[in-house]
Amino acid sequence: MEKLLSQLVEKLQKAYGERLISVVLYGSAACGDHQPKFSDINVLCVFEAIGPRELAACEEISRWWRERGNASLMLITESEVSESAECFAVEFTGIQHCYRLLYGKDVISGLAIGRRFYRAQVERELRAKLLRLRQKAAGMMSQPDLLRRLLLDSVSTFCVLFGHALALRGVDAPQTKREVMAVAREHFRIDAAPFEKLLDVREGRIKPREADPLALLGPYLEGVGAVIGRMER
Repeated sequence: MEKLLSQLVEKLQKAYGERLISVVLYGSAACGDHQPKFSDINVLCVFEAIGPRELAACEEISRWWRERGNASLMLITESEVSESAECFAVEFTGIQHCYRLLYGKDVISGLAIGRRFYRAQVERELRAKLLRLRQKAAGMMSQPDLLRRLLLDSVSTFCVLFGHALALRGVDAPQTKREVMAVAREHFRIDAAPFEKLLDVREGRIKPREADPLALLGPYLEGVGAVIGRMER
């Protein structure tokens, strides 16, 4: 991964020169919690301005990056970072919680993130992801392999959102998903076992067939619902 990140920074520097303000690695890859089969490498690219010229210069780099199985690069201007912090409090709080500067100016550490809409965003994301999970699961109940994959894909997002829910209760959530679940078990009084079982699969500790998705689904849904219900308590 380090070689790939170095190549990315080199390509961006060559394409943009001084117009490139910074390159920031965030998410699981920055936290040391990256699972290549399930996790993306998330990178924030900060520029002075973004117009057709900058987008055209990024086309080849973006294609190269995606061909290696990575999520699309996030392109943003330096002014947008500060101006968007309140609107995207969940996203920028997550980045600020765990990031690594790969190049240029640190635009994250001193960022003042507004909390006015933070709680509403966290609750909305949790509720939306729960509704979407039910919607998808309803079409997979007779297909355990697909249902298992659905749960494996969703557990990372729920762990991240549980970390935000803990922050709203004044708890400093740890960086790794497994540690977040340990703290969430205590503070939200949930059964963390289904989440931990799915993390075991993601981390290669057990084989996928050892995680029965039909057995996990009920307590998994209940756990998400309990976190939503206890956010303010």
